[in-house]
Amino acid sequence: MTNSSAFGPPSPRTVAGLPVSIDVQWPKTVFRVVFGLIWLVDAILKWLPGFRTGYMDTIMGQSQGQPTWLDPWFNFWINLQHPRPEFFAYMVALMETIIAVSLIFGFARKLVYSGAIALSLLIWATAEGFGGPYTAGAADVGTALIYALVFALLLSLSYYQGPSRLTVDYWLEQRITWWHWVAEIGHHHHEVRIPVTDTAAQVAVPPQRPPVSPAADSTAHLSHR
Repeated sequence: MTNSSAFGPPSPRTVAGLPVSIDVQWPKTVFRVVFGLIWLVDAILKWLPGFRTGYMDTIMGQSQGQPTWLDPWFNFWINLQHPRPEFFAYMVALMETIIAVSLIFGFARKLVYSGAIALSLLIWATAEGFGGPYTAGAADVGTALIYALVFALLLSLSYYQGPSRLTVDYWLEQRITWWHWVAEIGHHHHEVRIPVTDTAAQVAVPPQRPPVSPAADSTAHLSHR
């Protein structure tokens, strides 16, 4: 049994030879839900008529002032979306809504987070014009790039900490054997979590020999002679 550090978080313990860890995932859960609420507000704004009206103007505006070697990239996306701008605007709104719901409720996290990284990078490379750090007056590298890094962080936390109990995925994994393929990074088995409430339980007690009566001890001594 591993004792907890006086200056750090509790470390994993073992009970009857099985690893037992303390559930310290609530900060990750709070961070995930708050991040999901931010995406929900962003998704609601995408459903408003103003976003669809200015969708192509945003894409075409970001192509202005870009280096000439980036012209083929922006021309490809402009030519692809220009005939059906409302369709692509609705698709962006739908994808952001799915990401927000996945973050808030913890649903299909591996699948949705991976798609969110791809979507964030695509938004960064088109609607945000790669952040334009090489253009005059640029103040940052683009928020979508930061979003992609946050989703990568959430995937890393899921890999190292395993299943989070405060998610829809955790409930589904108990009932659908293959659900971990769309929910978890790696195949994590659910650990047995035992709350430690007594400080005496943190002290390892070595196994003790059973008491031996004096008569039995003398008999064993004579048998060795």
